[in-house]
Amino acid sequence: MDLQLLRTFLEVAENGSFAAASERLFVTQSAVSLRVQRLEEQLGRPLFLRSKDGVSLTPAGREFRGFAVTILRNWDEARQRVGAAEERTASLAIGAQYSLWPRLGFRWLDRLREIRPDLSLRGEMGGAAPLVQALMTGALQVVLAYSAIARPGLRSEPLMEDQLVLVAPWPGVTTADLAGRYALVDWGPEFLRQHEDALPALHGSRLVLGLGTLSARFIRNRAWAAYLPARHIRGDVEAGRLFAVADAPVFAHPAWAIWREDLSGDLLDVARMTLAEVAALAEEDTVELLDRI
Repeated sequence: MDLQLLRTFLEVAENGSFAAASERLFVTQSAVSLRVQRLEEQLGRPLFLRSKDGVSLTPAGREFRGFAVTILRNWDEARQRVGAAEERTASLAIGAQYSLWPRLGFRWLDRLREIRPDLSLRGEMGGAAPLVQALMTGALQVVLAYSAIARPGLRSEPLMEDQLVLVAPWPGVTTADLAGRYALVDWGPEFLRQHEDALPALHGSRLVLGLGTLSARFIRNRAWAAYLPARHIRGDVEAGRLFAVADAPVFAHPAWAIWREDLSGDLLDVARMTLAEVAALAEEDTVELLDRI
């Protein structure tokens, strides 16, 4: 079994789109289609229903999804344990949703390497559901996500609040100027509820993106506006590539650290301390940007 095929299958299943999966995997859309086709041929069953609105899992695809996650996690755990057998060192496996890596996850890795150069580190990116599954199996020890998880063996702690800001790649814009030029980025049920209450005229946008902070790349090169984390777009705003929509509300978007309860001792202390440090820096970045706009 080609593990690359499994990873591609899970990305398409998570995003409901071959195009979105190609962005996440940094390959062409035709490569994603070919990988899915090869996997379907090996299994002898179609895994996705294709339509003009995207793709959805067939019954066979839904059944296979759990096995695909298990296969990948078992492989990752096997690699980790085989490597540890050669040299017993402390290790920490971190997962985070894509939007939480810039200015947070990357800084955390840097800080951990500075404080504990002996520590073996592994970082993973994915959607909330696969990351939590990896946490439950022990393939990951901590996950950064936009929702708390209440499950035995896991502990969720509030981490920080992202601030979602409406921005566009042209200056002097107001919400009244955005008809037909607004992309609704899906930041989760709570955001969508607040968005519909505050901006009913924009909530019916015909373009909905489930791409997280990748949406910044989309709107930068097109005449579209979208809500994005202030932390992530600070450089674009400072460089004059994106501009805040002056009369638009700012939405709070809380982030959480979800820990395995069997992570303890000195490793947990160091991990929590360094994560708190970089979360404080990320919030400072957000406050400074909001003060300017």
